[in-house]
Amino acid sequence: MNNIHNFQNKILLITGGTGTFGHTALDYFLNLGLAEIRIFSRDEKKQDDMRKKYNNPILKFYIGDVRDYSSVKNACRDVDYIFHAAALKQVPSCEFYPMEAVKTNIIGAENVLEAAMHCGVQNVVCLSTDKAVYPINAMGMTKAIMEKIMVAKSRNLGSSKIVMCGTRYGNIMGSRGSVIPLFIKQIVQGIPISITNPQMARFMMSPKDSVSLVVYAFINGQNGDIFVQKAPASTVFNIAQALKELLGKPDHPIKCIGTRHGEKLYESLVSKEEMMRAIDYNDYYKIPADTRDLNYSKYFDQGQIYTEEDEGYNSHNTELLNLDQTKKILLKLDIISKLVNEGIESVFFNENNM
Repeated sequence: MNNIHNFQNKILLITGGTGTFGHTALDYFLNLGLAEIRIFSRDEKKQDDMRKKYNNPILKFYIGDVRDYSSVKNACRDVDYIFHAAALKQVPSCEFYPMEAVKTNIIGAENVLEAAMHCGVQNVVCLSTDKAVYPINAMGMTKAIMEKIMVAKSRNLGSSKIVMCGTRYGNIMGSRGSVIPLFIKQIVQGIPISITNPQMARFMMSPKDSVSLVVYAFINGQNGDIFVQKAPASTVFNIAQALKELLGKPDHPIKCIGTRHGEKLYESLVSKEEMMRAIDYNDYYKIPADTRDLNYSKYFDQGQIYTEEDEGYNSHNTELLNLDQTKKILLKLDIISKLVNEGIESVFFNENNM
C-alpha cells in the first residue's frame, strides 16, 4: 500500500468498526499518522473490548446505528474519510428477516452517504460483497441495492468534492460467522464437520486483503467506481480437509448437510454484463459507473453486443486451489498458524475470539 501521506492528520470513520474488517484496519491505520480514528457501531461490549485491546488515544468510539441518521451524522462531524463496513452479513438470518437487512444494508447506507455529504466528508468507500452479483438471497439483494445507491448519489453531487466508490469481495477467511471458525470448533469439539455441497467454491481472501482493496479503492477510485481484487478459490471440501490435516486430525469425519437457505454453488465478483466495461489492472478489476442518463431514446440506436465467449469473474473460473495450496493459504491466518504451532488442545476457544 502506498500514498500513506493521504492519511496524515486526517480523521477516519469506520462504520461497523468492531467487526473483522475494523480490527484488521486498525492494525494498519494506527501507524499512518491519522489524527483520529472513529469506531461507529451499536455493540458497546465489542467497543469496550477494542478499547482495551488497542489502548490508543487516537481511537474514539461512537455508539450508534446506521439505521439512525442522527447518530450517523453526529459521528461524521469533522470526518475526512469514511469506510462503510456496517452491514447484516449472515445469509440465513437475512433470509428469515429480510426487512432487517433492508434497514441496515440499504437505509443504513443511504444514511451514511447523506451524512457524509452533509458534513463535507472528502471520501467514502462502501464495502460490498460477491453476493451482490446475480443475487439470490436477501443479503446479496440488499447489498446490490446499496451499490446502486452509491452509484446514483455519485451522479448528483453538484459542487460537492466528495468521492464515493465501492469495493466488492468474497468471504473473508476467519471472519466471524464464516466456515473456517465453524470447522475449527467442530474439530475441537469432536463433532463431524458440517459442509453443504462439497463442490461449492468460495474465494479465499484474508482480512489483510480486504483492507488492501479498500485502500486501493480509496487512492484510485472515482465517483461510482467499484473495485474487485482478484483472488483464488477453493472448494468447501478442500477447506475442511485442509483444516483437518493442518490440525493433526486427518480422520475427523465430515458430514454433508445440503445447501442452506440462499446459498450458491459458486460466487461471482464481476458479472458478465459488468465485464463488458470493466478495466483490468492486473491484480484488480475496476467497474466504472454506468453514467447513462434517463434519456432512453438515444440508446435505441446503439447498445452493447454480448457474445457467447463473454463471461464474468467468479469462483469457478478463477484460479482453483488444490488441497496443498489451500493449506498454504490457510496458514496465512494468525489463528491457524497458532493452532498448528501450539496444538489445538493448548489454545482457548470461545465465541469472542473465533
